[in-house]
Amino acid sequence: MNRFTVNRRTLLKSSVAMSAGLAAPAFFIRGANAYTNEPKGGTVTLGFNVPQSGAYADEGADELRAYQLAVEHLNGEGDGGLLNTFSSKALKGNGVLGKKVAYVTGDTQTKSDAARASAKRMIEKDGAVMVTGGSSSGVAVAVQSLCQDMGVIFMAGLTHSNDTTGKDKRANGFRHFFNAYMSGAALAPVLKANYGTDRKAYHLTADYTWGWTQEESIAASTEAIGWTTVKKVRTPLGAGDFSQYITPVLNSGADVLILNHYGRDMVNSLTQAVQFGLRDKMVNGKKFEVVVPLYSRLMAQGAGEAVKGIFGSTNWHWTLQDEASKAFVKSFGQKYGFPPSQAAQTCYAQALLYADAAERAGTFDPCGIVKALEGFEFDGLGNGPTLYRAEDHQCFKKVLVVKGKENPESKFDLLEVVDEVPAEQVMYAPDHPMFAGGELGTCNSGA
Repeated sequence: MNRFTVNRRTLLKSSVAMSAGLAAPAFFIRGANAYTNEPKGGTVTLGFNVPQSGAYADEGADELRAYQLAVEHLNGEGDGGLLNTFSSKALKGNGVLGKKVAYVTGDTQTKSDAARASAKRMIEKDGAVMVTGGSSSGVAVAVQSLCQDMGVIFMAGLTHSNDTTGKDKRANGFRHFFNAYMSGAALAPVLKANYGTDRKAYHLTADYTWGWTQEESIAASTEAIGWTTVKKVRTPLGAGDFSQYITPVLNSGADVLILNHYGRDMVNSLTQAVQFGLRDKMVNGKKFEVVVPLYSRLMAQGAGEAVKGIFGSTNWHWTLQDEASKAFVKSFGQKYGFPPSQAAQTCYAQALLYADAAERAGTFDPCGIVKALEGFEFDGLGNGPTLYRAEDHQCFKKVLVVKGKENPESKFDLLEVVDEVPAEQVMYAPDHPMFAGGELGTCNSGA
């Protein structure tokens, strides 16, 4: 498998050292002290905590589909999916550590309190040894903290805030999704090439941890290429009607609107911005533009015609032609009749990565899982060679810059990949200021 560049190795020496140490079986001892929800029977229970209601419910529905598919493949049902392309060959499709994989589900409601309550129920009443899911960074941060305290692993689903693996990182938590800093680093060169260096940007931002760090990251990256930030306005999650926030943009002097929104909020704000005629205007002698830093295929479907020509970034896209992506699209499509979203791919990968770590570690003990994942380098799950960095449990792989297609060929063919940005271009030091303020701490097994 290809390795990252020397620059990556310079930043991550301790990660590489940890990865090399994984070869030593002394790291993992079967029959160690008891841990939270140690499986005693013939099954092991995973907790799938997704937004089945609220602003991110569309992503949640696709996440749950992917988790269910992953369980089938782990238990030897279906075509095996990414078990066939994953560079680690520990999983055989016969369960995990000789146990059949079972699962329970919960509705986060896209609310932190509800998400914590459902995760707590899964751990205390259902015996979940791992919790995964979520499409809100506020939810992810809250549930990650709970899992740390209760001694189970949290495999984050769709969470893009820098804080998840920054100031709010936890030893029991791991993120496969990219983050706001990476979006800014990937997008800036494309925006510069297409829109120039003399631009005035107006931000509308979801008022919670993800929106705040997305706004900070995109403003920093665009200002670095010469853009001026005119104004930053916060909007409530699930606002629905954004007209009161879009109207002032018309008289602000800005010639770019940056929508730091996701899910249905992005669908509504983008659709309304187009209806207000923003994209038909000339400002400062330039055509007015809109940028959506974080995209998904589900959002593009919801916004329809409004996405045409609009740039953004995404974690994964179903049109990628690597063997892993093609295998996942085929497997998911055969079961559900349509291509998977980035949320689906992320959550499917997280389920497999947890199971693989348990198999390699020889235990479901959270501290064994942590050691198996820290510094782990792999391929064959989509987006090419990938690293789970030991210092902060952030995943590094290619980031995709996409644009709304002008002439889509189907209702799913709405985004085109315009650049596959190498991991090295979006990588940062673990102590980068945007990620400062938190300590990873040590694993908690609940023993």
